[in-house]
Amino acid sequence: MAPVEKAKKVAKSAKKGKKHPLNSYLKGGILRYSKAQMYKRRALYRLKDKKSPVVQKEKVPIKKVKKIGGPKNGGERTVFLNKSKAQYPTKTFVKKRPAKANFSEHKRNTRKNLKPGTVLILLAGRHQGKRVVLLKVLNSGLLLVTGPFALNSCPLRRVSQRYVIGTSSKVDLGTFQVPEHLNDAYFRRLKAKKDKKSGEADIFAAKKERFVPNEQRKKDQKEVDAALLKAIKAHPQGKFFAKYLQNMFALHSSQYPHRMRF
Repeated sequence: MAPVEKAKKVAKSAKKGKKHPLNSYLKGGILRYSKAQMYKRRALYRLKDKKSPVVQKEKVPIKKVKKIGGPKNGGERTVFLNKSKAQYPTKTFVKKRPAKANFSEHKRNTRKNLKPGTVLILLAGRHQGKRVVLLKVLNSGLLLVTGPFALNSCPLRRVSQRYVIGTSSKVDLGTFQVPEHLNDAYFRRLKAKKDKKSGEADIFAAKKERFVPNEQRKKDQKEVDAALLKAIKAHPQGKFFAKYLQNMFALHSSQYPHRMRF
């Protein structure tokens, strides 16, 4: 038989790991080795008589003698090289903080299901329970919705997304674009200046002003309604979809909103 060469055993390299601590804690916070034992284990007796060389530092003068003119001033005076501050702040200096953005400049986040054309259910306000169509999300984060007015008497208005339920029903708006002037400033109401009260008679004479839509708002409502009604008729279930928007949402006995699919 041919001689079989023995495979050379390769020496395993020592595993690199953390060094074992010289001392460790036992249960109850007691150290394994006492101070005397550690003195011996660390071989500190070798450093008992050894003295480290003392490095002397040069003394830096903090004062100097200054000559002063004048017969009654003594001729010289001892003065500090570094003068101390005349005033000290009462507290540490506060760095300039970054300017906070105004509320109008904050980033607005809307729910994913709130997209233009989605049918919403209003949960609060004068038109509570009505189904409306979402037109767009304004810069303030409010939703611009409408009934349309011809179906359920809900005009163009702004609603917070907290007070709506987004449904799976949608209206295809197509190429319709909401006019640019329908923004937050469009819905802002200007308060009339109050006159100074001259007597008790003015208290009873004053009357609350009732909001009345102007001609511009009526014109915009008709234009938006015409485009929405056209889109609703083009819906596959257009006839029933119009009735769906007209009907109010309400809960009956043994009906729970958290178990429903909208």
